[in-house]
Order: sequence, then C-alpha cells, then structure tokens
Amino acid sequence: MTQRFHCTACGKCCYGQLPLTVNDAFKHADRFPLAMVWTPLRQGSKDFAMVSQLGATIKLANRKELAVLIVPTAYIPPSFPCPALAADNLCGIHADKPSRCRTMPFYPYRDEQFQAELLKPQPGWACDTSESAPLVFADKKIVFREDFDAERQALEEQIPQIRRYADYMLKYTPQLVDNLAKVSLKPKGGQVVTSLSSFLTAIRHPNAQQIARQQLPVLNGYVEKTASEPSLAEFHRHYLSGAKEMQYLAGQTR
Repeated sequence: MTQRFHCTACGKCCYGQLPLTVNDAFKHADRFPLAMVWTPLRQGSKDFAMVSQLGATIKLANRKELAVLIVPTAYIPPSFPCPALAADNLCGIHADKPSRCRTMPFYPYRDEQFQAELLKPQPGWACDTSESAPLVFADKKIVFREDFDAERQALEEQIPQIRRYADYMLKYTPQLVDNLAKVSLKPKGGQVVTSLSSFLTAIRHPNAQQIARQQLPVLNGYVEKTASEPSLAEFHRHYLSGAKEMQYLAGQTR
C-alpha cells in the first residue's frame, strides 16, 4: 500500500487538544494551557503494546491490565484554535513549533505499520491526498521519517519521568484506577485529566516555580475565555483549579 499526503495549511487541524512531549510542554509553558491527559486502552487494542512501551500499564482487580497514555497536553476546547494560529490560518511559531505539529499526520504512539489510516483527512480538512501529492507512506513504512523518529525518540527518553509520575499519582490518588477503568469501557474511549502541577511535583522539576509562573497567566486567560459558556464547564473547572495550584507553586498571592 502506498499513500500520498500534502499539508495545504488550511489550519483545520490546529484546533482543540495538542499532545506534547515533556520538553515541548515546558518550552511552551508561556503559551499553552497545560494538563496531563491519561488515555487508557484495554487489552486487545492494536495500540496496546506501543502504549505500554511509551506510557504505563496499570493492573486491575480482575487480573487484567490497562495500557495508559500519559501525555502533557495543550488542553484546549475543540472549538478553540491553537493560540499560535495566526489570522491567515498559518502557524505563528512555525520555525519553533512543537514536534507533534511537525510529525502530523503521523502519530508515534502508534506502531508504524498502522500509520496509513491517519492519512485520511477528517471532514472539513483540506489535506491533499491526490496523485500529485508527495508519496509519504509505502510498504507499511513512513517515507520521510526524520520528524517521526525525532518525536518517537523524545517520547522514549521521557519514559522514566512518565512512569515516575504514574507511580506517584496511583499512590496518592487511589481513585484514579477506578476512573481509568470506567473510561476504558466507553465505546469510543475517553480521558482522565490531571494537573501539570502534580506532574511538576512528582518529578521534582528544578524549575517548577518558573514554569508555574509562566502557566499562571495562561490558565487565568482561559478561565476568562470559558467562563460564560456552559458547554465548556469542564474545561473551565480545570483551568480554575489549575490556576490555583500554579499560584501556590509559583509562590504568588493575589
């Protein structure tokens, strides 16, 4: 199987949540409202092995296991554009954009042989998959793979931090296992969202105070943006609680 793909810079994929590497999250802490997003997968999922490798596995009471993605994420409502998206729908930080944006539409949390299905544009997207577009996938391999390999390497290097965080949260937040188990049973799956401040605390990041000070105005900005929209109540609650935690971590008072 061969597939072609070319980004037309329509900006349609620049809305909603953006998964990040740990390094990219900290690098852009003054731009994105950050959270830790946990996505559980049940045994039998085709991505189970890769997620187990790059994320964490959690044992359930029924002797089964969940593989869990634990990802620093720009936690943005689906209807909101990336804060770096310019008025002309072009990236305002193109030269310095996160590795996730560089690798799109490929996804390094998925085994390479299954990447082909990610090349089908979502409804409304203007991706070019015509015969005139560059060949990007052939014989179950990515053709131009520099960005994919770089992001995969970054994910592999952060595994110790992610697993340290998982151990910390499972120890001090025992209800997390039940929440993940419930989410995993949903037909389309789901997420559990925790705060970036808990991650900074768990890994004892030496620059936690500085990162918190960068995050605080960003989170407060999204508190205001989501305050009057009932459909964004879950996002609003996260921004509000996250800002309070970051305020404490930053050592600031109102």
